[in-house]
Amino acid sequence: MKPKFNRRKFIHQSSLAAVGLTLASSLSPVLASSKKAVGNRIGIIGLDTSHSVAFTKSLNSPDADQKYKGFKIVAAYPNGSADIESSVKRIPGYIEDVKKLGVEIVSSIDELLKKVDFVLLETNDGRPHLEQAYQVMKAGKPLFVDKPVAASLTDVIAMYSLSASTKVPFFSSSSLRYMETAQEVASGKIGAVLGADCFSPATIEKTHPDLFWYGIHGVEILYTVMGTGCKELSRTSTENTDIVVGTWKDDRIGTFRGTRNGKHDYGGTAYGEKGNMVLGPFKGYDNLLDHIITFFTTGNIQVNPTETIEIYTFMEAADESKRQGGKSVKLEDIKQKHTKLAEQKLKKLNPLP
Repeated sequence: MKPKFNRRKFIHQSSLAAVGLTLASSLSPVLASSKKAVGNRIGIIGLDTSHSVAFTKSLNSPDADQKYKGFKIVAAYPNGSADIESSVKRIPGYIEDVKKLGVEIVSSIDELLKKVDFVLLETNDGRPHLEQAYQVMKAGKPLFVDKPVAASLTDVIAMYSLSASTKVPFFSSSSLRYMETAQEVASGKIGAVLGADCFSPATIEKTHPDLFWYGIHGVEILYTVMGTGCKELSRTSTENTDIVVGTWKDDRIGTFRGTRNGKHDYGGTAYGEKGNMVLGPFKGYDNLLDHIITFFTTGNIQVNPTETIEIYTFMEAADESKRQGGKSVKLEDIKQKHTKLAEQKLKKLNPLP
């Protein structure tokens, strides 16, 4: 398993590597570590995704106290997407599901924050995530942000900058990162990884960059085994399939295949110096939840922010390649553009306390 990152390392990485030199110069005070949050009350923002119900069932089950160290979902603010029909129509049913598990439904994020110590930002519409995370960070509550981190690379970078400036940590990950086989490869089971081909469904939601909505799962598998360092990529796209080919700085090649027809499945193949390994199957959310609770307990970031930002840069660059008819796109160019946009967007937010 890849090493975890404490707050001090996280702040350094996010301010220098993730946000860029312009933002970093304004965020130097964040190099001081903040105190670890205490308590075990968890709140949910967004009951428009099955993840909210799955996490609540695991944490609030009668035999969960020992495994999850007493952490419970105690309150939820149900509103998430306002206009994505597949999300909105789930909310009434999911409200009833979590109420049966002892969760109080509240009418605002402010009300939620008064009742909890930690937050799961579960809204599967990434467009409001920046504003929602801003409210949580102002209140000093560490949070897990479910996929997608946001609906634009600009907002992803802005959220990590806010985290650094408030010294309120968060991390984000697809549950596919914690497939046993992917973690075995990341831990060195097949030696140094020479390349990988990974796949997942990649259904498209018109309000988000193409791969942010669902392709994130396969891209996260790819980065789990390959690590960071993709320098450029190209994308071939048809109605039912995307193929993204990335070239890493050490000349390794990693590919992502996104599917929109046939059986929905997740996996891939990693090619290593000691042999090859099939990635999969996906067995559920419990491994991710274990890491979320570890984060809440220790304050240690579970996924390096630099890696998460590169994942979203990879997906944004894939959209740019599609716009250019499949031409190769450099990730650094995409990141620099959105770092400047993030800086401009942050200036419009209210001053932080």
